Amino acid sequence: MKTIDDFNFQDKKALIRVDFNVPQDDNLKVTDDTRIVAAKPTIDKILKDGGSAILMTHLGRPKGGPEDKFSLKHIASKVSEILGVNVIVANDVVGNDAKEKAKNLKPGEVLLLENVRFHAEEENGDKDFAKKLADLGDIYVNDAFGTAHRAHASTAVIAEFFPKAKCFGYLMKQELQAIDKVLKTGDGPVTAILGGAKVSSKITIIDNILPAIDNLIIGGGMTYTFIKAQGGNIGKSLVEDDKLELALEILKACDENDVNVYLPEDNVAADNFSNDANKKVVNVYEIPDGWMGMDCGPETNKLFADVIKESKTILWNGPLGVFEMENFAKGTIALGDAIADATKKGAFSLVGGGDSVAFVKQYNYDEKVSYVSTGGGAMLESLEGKELPGVAAVMN
Repeated sequence: MKTIDDFNFQDKKALIRVDFNVPQDDNLKVTDDTRIVAAKPTIDKILKDGGSAILMTHLGRPKGGPEDKFSLKHIASKVSEILGVNVIVANDVVGNDAKEKAKNLKPGEVLLLENVRFHAEEENGDKDFAKKLADLGDIYVNDAFGTAHRAHASTAVIAEFFPKAKCFGYLMKQELQAIDKVLKTGDGPVTAILGGAKVSSKITIIDNILPAIDNLIIGGGMTYTFIKAQGGNIGKSLVEDDKLELALEILKACDENDVNVYLPEDNVAADNFSNDANKKVVNVYEIPDGWMGMDCGPETNKLFADVIKESKTILWNGPLGVFEMENFAKGTIALGDAIADATKKGAFSLVGGGDSVAFVKQYNYDEKVSYVSTGGGAMLESLEGKELPGVAAVMN
């Protein structure tokens, strides 16, 4: 794996694919700068070497051409603030302004190209567009894990124009090493915690990680598909009735791979989907008619914590309850506490996937786990064992 540490950027223009697809408020001010902060070490190293940086990113989902609300000029001041460098902004991607500003870029300077998705050729993986981008720089650096699962012009196709001058930035390196630790190199016992709503969205992950893990904790909405498949009464809990057979197959596969499966034993049931609903703790196999499972119960929290306490490598993808509602967040909080404690004692913990990342940030666990992935879809596809185009393009 070639990283930026394998290159000296003195007098070189580094063409860096970053992922600055950041959330903004109604006034287009950045509300979460995590992704910009994550790219800073890579950019710093290049500038410190005496090189310059040309940043490529997308923002939002513009439809067929430039749209002001998706213009990168709105996030340029935040990028400048975080990098501590006055960022030059191009008003196009591969047009005259971008070419002129790239050509005149001096060591220590940073140029931010306009939104690459203002060109349909980006998402189409157009080779001519990739070549025009490539002409702007000397070395290609991919530091955008969040888009590594896309075979777009700036994430994958461009790399072929840099046969001997392409590498990963620090963020990409960290992301790939974190996933590798879970799937290959981490100390055992390895525990995977999968939550969220649907079994169907996790089946390929489960299939791929079974040979690598010792324990599988299942929680969240998909719990009830497993419970119903085993003959339990789940009331009006969320369920995928067409996946009952699949749930039993997963349990059988876990048994064949000597993986211990932990499902909730008790849960907090509610009489409707609301924070103010009536609630009670019941056996997960005996949820009364008209009630629905909304969170793990106290016995389950203790069971899961005991498993995590003994784990040396932990993967967490998906919440255990409806954590957006305060009254049903206790199970996910208890899980966060257990993972934080295990991490403090030396375990490696990786958190990934939109809802889990939202939870750890909201409840300030992001500093208490080993690594929080910046790329939801890319991380999930990695865990499914798929080759990511943005990774393969740099490795080949």
